[in-house]
Amino acid sequence: MDLTKDAIKFMTEMETKPHERIVELNDRLFAVNTAGNVEEIFPRVFNAEEPLVLNTLSGFVKYVQSNLDRQDESLIIHVKNESTVYLKGLIAGDGSREKLAVAQAIIPKFDFNYFMDTEEFNIALQSKFVPNNDRQILLQVVGNVSEKNVKNTGDDGVSQAVTINQGVASKADVKVPNPVVLAPYRTFLEVEQPESQFIFRMKDGPRGAIFEADGGAWRNQAIVNIREYLKEQLSEEIFEKRITILA
Repeated sequence: MDLTKDAIKFMTEMETKPHERIVELNDRLFAVNTAGNVEEIFPRVFNAEEPLVLNTLSGFVKYVQSNLDRQDESLIIHVKNESTVYLKGLIAGDGSREKLAVAQAIIPKFDFNYFMDTEEFNIALQSKFVPNNDRQILLQVVGNVSEKNVKNTGDDGVSQAVTINQGVASKADVKVPNPVVLAPYRTFLEVEQPESQFIFRMKDGPRGAIFEADGGAWRNQAIVNIREYLKEQLSEEIFEKRITILA
């Protein structure tokens, strides 16, 4: 049913007077403009021009708890991905959805799939990865390589070996660890950094690189970690149904 045509017909039949320019039809408002045409009146919505940008989950939580904006209204927290979380309103009368705040994680850059010299690789491992057993093994290997050449070994076509310093004067060939389980800083610091498998390779130089080998499954785990953190921090707001978390 075309409500605009129905409104025009209704106003015509009722011989609408200038002071009767607004009519309600099926819970919708229509008005006659100065040209005599019928137009639907939509509610005016006042949304934030731009969201408040935060870089930590803790700051995001404090903003939600402060209840400064949209008091007594239900809001949605949308965990978009491992580095972006939105605070949004419900759908307004004009069909828009307001974005009140966004948390954007500051994540150190690491060049995966790129071979770098052992000194650069060593520094990156120490500064951009969470300490764990495999990280320590890689540091021992790349930090003690004594020759430029990397040897390919075994019958599988992928195993490698390097010569490393052992003690003051001795050297030994060791197999390059592969795959390795590492936890780079890839999401908000307030949550646990997801571990995932990587392929570690070396080239003559010597140079090393790691390649992601989990198909991006770590992103799903990061989103779960963010959701659980928010659920714990905002338990009261969730209980009162002021906040709904979508992840």
